[in-house]
Amino acid sequence: MTWVNVCGYQNLPPERGVCALVGDRQVALFRTHDGAVHALGNLDPFSGAYVLSRGIVGTRKGEPTVASPLHKQVFSLVTGHCLDEPEITVPVYHVRLDGDLVQVAVSV
Repeated sequence: MTWVNVCGYQNLPPERGVCALVGDRQVALFRTHDGAVHALGNLDPFSGAYVLSRGIVGTRKGEPTVASPLHKQVFSLVTGHCLDEPEITVPVYHVRLDGDLVQVAVSV
């Protein structure tokens, strides 16, 4: 596993997502209201479009989530499971802060 520098923490607006190209993958990064950073694959499996980073950040039963901007399916930012159809998932990436720098782990 390799850690890739993505952006500064201050570049992640709270309760919003941003997309980053990490290697050959589009990764959707989210900063939740409590300051935690999460990373999911940006591909919406229902529409086939790379749009999850533009989704609506929220919570469901205390779990941080993002709702797809196209069809509104809700995905856990922790597990990547669709909360509306649990058999559907999106990739989850390990993310960490190195000082003020957001890093995402990718397998080589």
